[in-house]
Amino acid sequence: MDLGLEKKVILVTGGSKGIGSGIVAVLAQEGALPVIVGRDRKGIQKAVKTFADEGVEVGHAFAELTDPKQCEQAVSKILKHYGTIHGLVNNAGVNDSIGLEKGTYDEFLFSLHKNVAHYYKMAQLVLPELKKNKGAIVNISSKVADTGQGGTSGYAAANGGRNALTREWAVELLPYAVRVNSVIVSECYTPLYKKWVESFENSKEKLTSITDKIPLEKRMTTKEEIANAVAFLLSEKSSHTTGQLIYVDGGYVHLDRALK
Repeated sequence: MDLGLEKKVILVTGGSKGIGSGIVAVLAQEGALPVIVGRDRKGIQKAVKTFADEGVEVGHAFAELTDPKQCEQAVSKILKHYGTIHGLVNNAGVNDSIGLEKGTYDEFLFSLHKNVAHYYKMAQLVLPELKKNKGAIVNISSKVADTGQGGTSGYAAANGGRNALTREWAVELLPYAVRVNSVIVSECYTPLYKKWVESFENSKEKLTSITDKIPLEKRMTTKEEIANAVAFLLSEKSSHTTGQLIYVDGGYVHLDRALK
């Protein structure tokens, strides 16, 4: 299916690794002009070079996303280079294990700052261009807002915020035909997830205990499957879809775990 994303400038925060890198790759395959925004200079430069070696243009702008001024500078640079913006994928964030029992108030606030505050800032910065282009926003979120996890109050609250903002923005931006949706991730085998699994003494058994609970095919979701959903939601093929939380998770959150 041709998603009609040819030459569409789409910002992807945290797009140099993990799920973000999968999103950038799929957007590039669709002929879009993905632009990675983040602080990992080495990782971003490596990703951009890898695409360039394959003859694919991927843009970039460096920014510590917790710094509003750097976000402003990044968006300004992108506009100067490309002249417009058609879409935003808010993806950057980390499950930082700031819990209730062991966390502190300041750590909790910082967790919100690095996991949801920049979603708001980046959306606000690109909004004038999205209004011009009837563009779209996709917020990447996590099952933790639905299921809880234990020991990660900051991340859970941030993802609840991401989901609430998705619906709030969808309502606010109706007059401009700017669509806002969220893709909810459950068990996706990124390098960070792999590192977490390998931290257990019996890592293979730990991984099996997780995949056995994923109803569809008893396997992890791939980053490409997440990315395909994101690309669809950014495209005109989803032209009447807004305010939706799309679970790309093999049925992990909503289907009966007792299924065999």
